Amino acid sequence: MIEQYGRFEARLGGPSGGNPFTDVELAAVFIHGHRHVRVRGFYDGRGEYAVRFMPDSPGEWTWRTTSNAKELDGRTGTFEVAPAAHHGPVQANRFGFAYADGAPYVPVGTTAYAWVHQPQEVRDRTIATLSAGPFTKIRMCVFPKHYTYNTNEPESFVFPGSLDRGFDHSRFDPAFFALFEAELDRLLELGIEADLILFHPYDRWGFQDLPADVEERYLRYVVARFASFRNVWWSMANEWDFMAKKTVQDFHRYFRIVQEEDPYAHLRSVHNGLLIYDHALPWVTHASVQRSDTDRCHEWRTQYGKPIVIDECCYEGNLAEGWGNITGQELMRRQWTAVISGGWPGAHSETLYNDRHEFWWSKGGDLTGESPARIAFLRRILEEAPLDRLEVVRPKWPPCHLAAGDYYRLHYYGLERPLWKQIELPAGAAYHIDVIDTWKMTVTTVPGTHTGRAQVELPGREFMAMRVRKAE
Repeated sequence: MIEQYGRFEARLGGPSGGNPFTDVELAAVFIHGHRHVRVRGFYDGRGEYAVRFMPDSPGEWTWRTTSNAKELDGRTGTFEVAPAAHHGPVQANRFGFAYADGAPYVPVGTTAYAWVHQPQEVRDRTIATLSAGPFTKIRMCVFPKHYTYNTNEPESFVFPGSLDRGFDHSRFDPAFFALFEAELDRLLELGIEADLILFHPYDRWGFQDLPADVEERYLRYVVARFASFRNVWWSMANEWDFMAKKTVQDFHRYFRIVQEEDPYAHLRSVHNGLLIYDHALPWVTHASVQRSDTDRCHEWRTQYGKPIVIDECCYEGNLAEGWGNITGQELMRRQWTAVISGGWPGAHSETLYNDRHEFWWSKGGDLTGESPARIAFLRRILEEAPLDRLEVVRPKWPPCHLAAGDYYRLHYYGLERPLWKQIELPAGAAYHIDVIDTWKMTVTTVPGTHTGRAQVELPGREFMAMRVRKAE
């Protein structure tokens, strides 16, 4: 028996001659009551095929295969699904996110592009770091990444072959996918969403210039293998507009293929370099944005009508490159500014130099910066807020704050250093006021309750916030 939103897998013996990756077609229909869900199967090497399925309802499910190979056609089975003991997959919910059971989800994200392409020892340290950290989402590449400080050769690839020998694009390497899936499962155990980057321009192996038929076969195979993991999101690319040989129509096509192949409608987006994709298009579930001016989240969510995740805004580090040398304080200012203007803080990574060239941003491993603890604090503040009712408010001053009716407000002052602020509270009700130091990670409640006009004393430091809560 498996859990609702768990992963069922049927493994089937079949033909191994010729090229099963291109010659053999396999699918299965899963039936529960009046529901019929079709999923694509895949060849897993050594004459073994598999069909994976993520059931969304408890009870008895049956399945039946269809295939152009006689050995695989008409295979049937039955399995029982127990009610979920977890929240299920994440879905977009107006300008925010929620799990399938309705529980709110806060996308507190980090990026470690090539961590799965590192040796086992580094991957183990990455998982240990994530298990102790504040993150609920990680951006990571399916293809390896070639870039400054990240030039080591991976152990295996999506396609069989090597840089010296070349790659057979008509086949896939099941050993690579088994390794990748083991890491997806470890993330799942930690409750971390895997934002999978399907293409990117940082490449010395030719993977960014694949022919259209190879791209389509790759996307269908990846979705067949990964879609049954409930913690998967799809990102069509990292910095899509830097892939010089691809057009916006190519990315429309990627979205279409992934949407067609994924019966569970996992979250879908695409990350930009300079040119932001049109996230208002119907196949996009949320906006994945790279910008340092994170105070524009309210503008973007009004434009696109969807949640805005700031997935990159430069990194805490000290490298020569401008994207990798802001302070932890500046990173947190941008994260808080994103939140207060209606976005979500997915933009963490770290590029603090070490002689091993092992930076979290590229290879994972260890975190040594100042921002992760402050991100944990921000996450706690968000999880204490009425996320399902928060709206962005733009009074004359401060320029932006969050509010939920007349019973909750959150103000952030960033680089300002006021000694006090006057606020107007609704008459006839009493309110608690908290002074929050977002850098020192403290919450100080002003004594008593307050109503009408209140003057709140502040310490004259940067990075302060104020929270107002209606007294019960």
